[in-house]
Amino acid sequence: MTERLLPVPEGLAGERLDVGLSRLLGLSRARAADLVASGDVLIDGRPAGKSDRLIPGSVLQVDLKEPVPVVAAIAEPVPGMTVLFDDDDVVVVDKPVGVAAHPSPGWSGPTVIGGLAAAGYRISTSGAAERQGVVHRLDVGTTGVMAVAKSEAAYTSLKAQFRDRTVDKTYHAVVQGHCDPLSGTIDAPIDRHPTADYKWAVVSTGKPSITHYDTLEAFPHASLLEVHLETGRTHQIRVHMAALRHPCVGDLTYGADPALSARLGLARQWLHAVGLAFDHPATGERVLVSSPYPKDLSTALDRLRTGV
Repeated sequence: MTERLLPVPEGLAGERLDVGLSRLLGLSRARAADLVASGDVLIDGRPAGKSDRLIPGSVLQVDLKEPVPVVAAIAEPVPGMTVLFDDDDVVVVDKPVGVAAHPSPGWSGPTVIGGLAAAGYRISTSGAAERQGVVHRLDVGTTGVMAVAKSEAAYTSLKAQFRDRTVDKTYHAVVQGHCDPLSGTIDAPIDRHPTADYKWAVVSTGKPSITHYDTLEAFPHASLLEVHLETGRTHQIRVHMAALRHPCVGDLTYGADPALSARLGLARQWLHAVGLAFDHPATGERVLVSSPYPKDLSTALDRLRTGV
């Protein structure tokens, strides 16, 4: 069966139809746009345009013409991934660099979900087939604390906590230059980059995005920040800091200086999820999990501190 009926979830409110389809079905934006252009997508029974904005509760009727393959997680060990917290409801891991949260089209590398499966962990079956149990994500090049739901009740609870912004997400980032002011809030909407599909950008029509930062240390050419997120947009810290002209050191995608990255021995952005705090889905008690810097980031920070 190639026809699908898809209720629009709250999380896609205001998104363009082609963007929403690509996320709901794991399609490329080009294929999603082609489906709309060929008249194979209806919104509440009426023909749709690719730039139509999605309204929660509406129903998309999509004729895919051919089945969409499900990208399944491959159960394979993930070297360096350690478990920081584990009980019947939640497992929290320390995600290494080069590991995706879950499978996706075009990604053939290791995943957190695959690593947990290889280690014998039972994960919630809630969520899309390829990312069951995943309640939040870290970029492939970002390390640190990541939680996965093991029970259905935990999935529902944690998703609600992230939606209601009661989860404390703490990151440390080394950015180029010195922020002015040294502590502040960035409130700027984020959406897909208008010309580069692999990037995101501050766009006036984007989703509300709020980042709080405090300077912990300052060096001649860079600063160590503590960052707290109110929202959880893709690449949010990287996009917001680049918009301030203080990209994360090592983040060549968003304009970092390649010479400084090379001098510090960085092959990715200096960005680490150091802490995650949430209300336990079963007991209601506050759970705080933290992660130390991995070797590549600590080495780069030492070089900044010693002026190497």
